[in-house]
Amino acid sequence: MSRGFSNKKKEIAFVLIKKYDKPFLMIKTFFCIFLVLFLSIFLYGNIYFWIDKTGTKHFTNVSPPKNEAVQEQKESKAIFKKLSSKKNKDRVFNVVKIFDGDTIQVKGLDLIFKIRLVGIDCPEIGFNGQKDQPFSQKAKQYLINLLDDKKVAIKTYGTDAYNRQLAEVFADGKNINLEMIKAGLAEVYTGRRPKNLDSQTYLKEEVRARQAGKGMWRQGHFYKTPRQWRKENPRE
Repeated sequence: MSRGFSNKKKEIAFVLIKKYDKPFLMIKTFFCIFLVLFLSIFLYGNIYFWIDKTGTKHFTNVSPPKNEAVQEQKESKAIFKKLSSKKNKDRVFNVVKIFDGDTIQVKGLDLIFKIRLVGIDCPEIGFNGQKDQPFSQKAKQYLINLLDDKKVAIKTYGTDAYNRQLAEVFADGKNINLEMIKAGLAEVYTGRRPKNLDSQTYLKEEVRARQAGKGMWRQGHFYKTPRQWRKENPRE
């Protein structure tokens, strides 16, 4: 083994900058990304990913900063595999934390992981002192009320770009994702949805909530989609 690998575990880290000045630099950077990820997985083990306050993406194979919201990529695949197992189909989980109207953290099967409620998009809570989107806090509180002291079942559809589990969450026999839509505190996610998700049911419930003027739909023409809000209010 070469001298560079003989001592203690060394960090492999790099920063992916959002903008590139030259096409050549972009190609070179992505080649480096591929190489580092390959070496991280096969030589050093799991890799970690996080986005800092400036929006810069980081990947590393050693302990990342404690104050960063880190996603462990290899572990997310293991979680999905465990959740997808038939023997775990009827397992229930304890809700550890509710971040906003469509993101929670649960504990079970010797795992603690984040879930992004699949198929829905809730108003955005401000980041680091930024203003909240109207009805974002109400959406979070409504989800808290739905899941308070409840054990939940999960139907997973894979992971998202942040390695959160994309899942439908069930409590008291109710599809919690749909309940958020019915209350007018979430819209159907307008991006790519899993093919095996029953999107039509979600869309029908959104139409009903919109026509009834429930929750955020009472804003009328002042309403902005969460996607539009994120675009107009990027994280600083």
